[in-house]
Amino acid sequence: MVKVTFTLDDQTVATLRRTAARLGKAQSQVVREAVRDYADRVGRLSERERVRMLAALDAIVRRRPTRTSGEVDRELREIRAARRSGGRRHRA
Repeated sequence: MVKVTFTLDDQTVATLRRTAARLGKAQSQVVREAVRDYADRVGRLSERERVRMLAALDAIVRRRPTRTSGEVDRELREIRAARRSGGRRHRA
């Protein structure tokens, strides 16, 4: 484990101490669990974020293609051939 130093306001420290005493856990354990819980909650998208991202995806899907499928296929073939030849690190 790594020892770190944080500056907390008086109310947060009092809450931390009360919670640790009530749970019978070390204050550092309460902080670790709180950080883990917070990360789990924040890691998920909110409904507003989900709707915004879906709207962006819908806008992309509705856009008309700027190239034909043949042009895309040709570019992909060129990229694959370049990768197989070893790129800039190898002589042609």
